[in-house]
Order: sequence, then structure tokens, then C-alpha cells
Amino acid sequence: MARSRFDEQLETLNVELITMGALCEDATTSAVKVLLEDVPLAGQVEEYEEEINAKERQIESICMRLLLQQQPVAGDLRVVSSALKMISDLERIGDQAVDIAEIARSIGFVNAQSKTHVAEISKAAIRMTTGAVDSFVKRDLDAAHAVMAYDDTVDALFDTIRDELVYWISEDHANGEACIDLIMIAKYFERIGDHAVNIAEWVEFSLTGEHKGARPLSM
Repeated sequence: MARSRFDEQLETLNVELITMGALCEDATTSAVKVLLEDVPLAGQVEEYEEEINAKERQIESICMRLLLQQQPVAGDLRVVSSALKMISDLERIGDQAVDIAEIARSIGFVNAQSKTHVAEISKAAIRMTTGAVDSFVKRDLDAAHAVMAYDDTVDALFDTIRDELVYWISEDHANGEACIDLIMIAKYFERIGDHAVNIAEWVEFSLTGEHKGARPLSM
């Protein structure tokens, strides 16, 4: 009976994590639309961020109930503790979506080629976030490793955007401020990718007991 109850609560945890991940995707997608499509969605991004914060508190509550009431051991304890770590990264993704929208709302001239690359890095960062959450829910270590590996793609896209915009600053000083803003937006997407990697690393920990950059742990 106790195991059945734990499994039910764990399924609830999975559903809420999927929801939180979807909210992060919605927030990030809306933020980039502010830039690429010049649509007034900055307020909507802030609403998503509030929902993400609320979902973080809800998942924290679920995890605490699992820890205190079910007293999980071994692999189950790793799953719950990893979820607590993951939601911190998801919450930061929501914060960064707001930062992107705020910069995009006031940005001026944007080079067309750089816009295309920003669209690419935004899609890549969203893909990583979704993949990381899915790898946790499906307990898929290969999928988690794929997210970690894909971070190289996001890093390369950021380097491309930065180099392009530095060139445009040297060619057109009048639009230098807008180019710097766009570099900042690209950097936020790179950071979203980094948060997705963090999530994937906690998935790896939940499945193997090992975490990159830390000594192997056993529970």
C-alpha cells in the first residue's frame, strides 16, 4: 500500500514537472516573439514567470511530502532530491525569459542575419529544456546525455551571433547599442541551455548516483 501511494505521488510530481517545463517553453517562445515578430507579449512573459514560480512552490511541497511521509530510500530518494534541484534551474529559465522580453521590447535596429541566428539559438535552448525534463520523466539516461551534448550547438550559435554583431558594431556605430542588446539576448539563451544541462546532469544523478563535478554518491 505504501509503495502504491509513493508511486501515485511520484506520478503527480512527473506531471507537475512537465507542466513547469511547458510553462518555461511558453515563456521563452513568447519572449523571442517580442524580438522577432515585434509583438507586445512582454506582459504575457511575466505572467508565465509568475506561474512558473507558483509551480516551483507546488513541486517543492510535493517533494517535501514525499520525503517526510514516504521516507524514500536509495533510488527513490535520488529521484526526489534531483527534482528539487531541477525546479531551481527551471525557475531561472523563467527569469531569463523575462529578461529577454524586457530587452527585446526596447531594442532598435536588428540585423536580419543575426535575427535568424537568434531564432535558431532560441529553438535550440527550448529543445534542450524540453528534452531535459522529458529525460527525467522517462528515466532516459541516453536522452539526458543527448541534452548535454547538444549544449555545444548552443555555444557555437552564441559564438556566431557574437562575432557577427561585433562586426556590425565596427561597421555601423549608430546601431551599436542595439547590437549589444542582441548579444545579451543571445547570452541569455546560452544560459538557458546551461540550465538545461544542469537538469540533465541531475537526471543522470537520479539514475546512476553520480553527478558531474562531484564525487560519486551512493544512497
